Amino acid sequence: MSRIGKSPLAVPAGVKVSAAGGRLVVAGPKGAVETFFPPELSLAVEEGGKSVRLGRRDDSKKCKALHGTFRRLLGNMVTGVVTPFERELDIVGVGYQAKLQQNAKLKRQELRLQVGFANAVDVPVPKGITVECPSATSVKVTGPDKALVGQFAANVRKVRPPEPYNGKGIKYRDERIQRKQGKSFVSSE
Repeated sequence: MSRIGKSPLAVPAGVKVSAAGGRLVVAGPKGAVETFFPPELSLAVEEGGKSVRLGRRDDSKKCKALHGTFRRLLGNMVTGVVTPFERELDIVGVGYQAKLQQNAKLKRQELRLQVGFANAVDVPVPKGITVECPSATSVKVTGPDKALVGQFAANVRKVRPPEPYNGKGIKYRDERIQRKQGKSFVSSE
């Protein structure tokens, strides 16, 4: 068995885990997360809902891989509905800024980025995550779904990745940019 997959997962109070119809749903105090659930796996709720264990149909290579992967995904889902995941981005550059706005025409929230292009770039905020702009040069993304938070942060960073010479662009708060030295002009006399 998978070392990760065979270990039971403790479910905190107030969190409900269920799998039915090919969907895995975890609901808690900070939101709900849903993903597909493969038919090769089974979900067993133990100790009156205080722990959950995943089982697999057989010992094929595919089942073994799914077993460990979905145990880890389930663990992230349970963690996310109790304490949401967050990513922070910094915007570095003269005149670079971000602000949150409501698009009335499309009835959705958008993050407007002014990062050195002729026009501002609008990135739509997906449902299920919260985006805040504590200042004009920082963006904070939070939500119960780890993959959705990470993907949205990556999409924002992709608009203007940091460049190695001046460090201008959008970077993760904990990211270290490897800086390069610019051209040097030496006279040969």
